[in-house]
Amino acid sequence: MLKSPGLPDCFYQNQPSLICPSSPTPKHSLYLSNLDDQKFLRFSIKYLYLFKKSTSLDILKYSLSKVLVHYYPLAGRLRASTEVDQKLEIDCNGEGAVFAEAFMDITAEEFLELSQKPNKSWRKLMYKVEAQSFLDIPPLVVQVTNLRCGGMIVCTAINHCVCDGIGTSQFLHAWAQITTKPNIDLTIIPLHTRHVLKPRNPSEISFTHPEYVRNAPRENGHLDINHFLQSQPLVPTSLTFTSSHIIHLKRQCVPSLKCTAFEALASHTWRSWVRALDLSPSLNVKLLFSVNVRRRLIPEIPQGYYGNGFVLGCAQTCAQDLVARNMSHGVRSVQQAKSSLTDDYVRSMIDLLEDKSVKTDLSTSLVISQWSKLGLEDVDFGDGKPLHMGPLTSDIYCLFLPVIGDFEAVRVQVSMPESVHEKFEYYMKECLGAEASGWDANIGYHAQENGFC
Repeated sequence: MLKSPGLPDCFYQNQPSLICPSSPTPKHSLYLSNLDDQKFLRFSIKYLYLFKKSTSLDILKYSLSKVLVHYYPLAGRLRASTEVDQKLEIDCNGEGAVFAEAFMDITAEEFLELSQKPNKSWRKLMYKVEAQSFLDIPPLVVQVTNLRCGGMIVCTAINHCVCDGIGTSQFLHAWAQITTKPNIDLTIIPLHTRHVLKPRNPSEISFTHPEYVRNAPRENGHLDINHFLQSQPLVPTSLTFTSSHIIHLKRQCVPSLKCTAFEALASHTWRSWVRALDLSPSLNVKLLFSVNVRRRLIPEIPQGYYGNGFVLGCAQTCAQDLVARNMSHGVRSVQQAKSSLTDDYVRSMIDLLEDKSVKTDLSTSLVISQWSKLGLEDVDFGDGKPLHMGPLTSDIYCLFLPVIGDFEAVRVQVSMPESVHEKFEYYMKECLGAEASGWDANIGYHAQENGFC
């Protein structure tokens, strides 16, 4: 298998600086909801943006200091709560976000050619904060890398306990707005309080929650696919599904079942993943997928809420039924999981998470996180929208990514064991028939038209 070429080294002329809010901000402890401080989310969401033209570093630092006045918790530090065991909170102390400046001897066009899929060398595009633990890493770390011939790469690492995907998009658009229109009020005013998602007292756990398990599966002697995947040499796979591909998938459910693009593509990806891993036919397999519940709750979560306002929907079935039946079976499972996420169900889930021994059940699960349809690809610091937007790294968790220039298209990215990644790609393309004839081996059909090469 050919390995993707690595990137050249970054050159740092200066030590990274701390960007503090440009004016005084409230000093207090910010409560994090049970959805925020799940152990499953104790990592940073790392975005990579490639722009054809660079923006002045001084302007970016100045506008970041201005936007941190509005999003001051991102300038604080995470810490363990002094009142509740194993719970996190934000110390809103205005200490600042880390900002690193670098140069890389590569053009924007060369980056696109060399890096059609993430590889380990991308990690040098994000300054690594030396830290003893997850809590010691500032909630916001930024590296801006200027490129030869005038382009730039902006990488951000935003703590997932502070923001979800919608929240990070809201923050990045606010930063871009202040960069380009510093005298205009923010389009969306951030809502900091997390008390809208506080657990009830007393708790009312009125549903079984298959998304979670109380004991680590390996301790119970059960198969743990997640542990197996983490132990394997992994290869990133990245396939772009155009609107015609997605329509073709949806037609496989018609006329018996109507479904959304997400339901069809999620079911198809789940099925291909199970087939590629050749799992036992009797194994109960799960699909965990992010669902925004801001408008599902009663009352609805107000606009501007940038904390974690999503939960994991859980579709489950035995591997044999998922693989042997037609695609409608998987789609129905996804639809049932989505429809179960009522206000009562989500409140029950929040109450359940008061028990810190409860963990996300990853043992036989594929996890899908949707980054498309969040507006992440529309961030513009004044010299045009990005040529490329995506994650800094690839993982065993599957991402549905936006495709630049094609709002309806979705790029599916997930790392698979080296021994089965070609089989996974085959299954992903197999059911498309003639529609798959234009696939590129790396990034999908009509890749050049979508701006990825």
